[in-house]
Amino acid sequence: MGKTLNNQKINQILIVEDDKDIAGLVAFNVEQAGYVPETVHSGEEAIKKVRENPPDLIVLDLMLPGIDGLDVCKLLKSGDKTSNIPILMLTAKGTEEDIVKGLETGADDYVTKPFSPKVLIARIKNLLRRKQTKISNKNDEIYFDKIYLDPGKRKVKVNGKEIDLTYSEFEILHFFLLHPGWVFTRTEIVNNIRGDNYLVTERAVDVLIVGLRKKLGAAAKYIETVRGVGYRLKEK
Repeated sequence: MGKTLNNQKINQILIVEDDKDIAGLVAFNVEQAGYVPETVHSGEEAIKKVRENPPDLIVLDLMLPGIDGLDVCKLLKSGDKTSNIPILMLTAKGTEEDIVKGLETGADDYVTKPFSPKVLIARIKNLLRRKQTKISNKNDEIYFDKIYLDPGKRKVKVNGKEIDLTYSEFEILHFFLLHPGWVFTRTEIVNNIRGDNYLVTERAVDVLIVGLRKKLGAAAKYIETVRGVGYRLKEK
């Protein structure tokens, strides 16, 4: 994952885009920013390439021939060796429903077409920076009452029973567990788990919280809604 030049790591960016003109534009800007771009044009190619040589970040179109972008994202985020690779969705599908779907399948950021190359590169830099921060500082296991979370293995147990969370649900729970008692707005939740200026709606966060509470069962009582503000993890 990544190459080195003069002992410095160069991040590899996989661009998954069936429109060759757009793929070329993204690759040009990625290279100008100092990264190593590689381009594929279908979901099947993307999955094969990631498994052979995991990149540091994926720029993923949704409307692809064969396996679409949502299914590619879902598959990669559910894999032990690929779940931590940041995925930036770059797509013309920008409705609220599309954004919610992207969040639920684990997208780390969502940029709509037409796009600003400068904004795209800024988002890529931010995701890579946040990825490194997570690797460096947030790998400690957490025990909170009957909840157990292992960031490295991406496992969550409630009352000793493992539960299956989506990528976004896991990130939100991890964020809450790191800050018990703190009250966060919906925007703050998204900014802290995905990066500043992430395109999202309040409904998208609410959908994720509802799903997380259902899976936590009796432990859902700790995730409190703070009327007019947002959410918090209630202290024991």
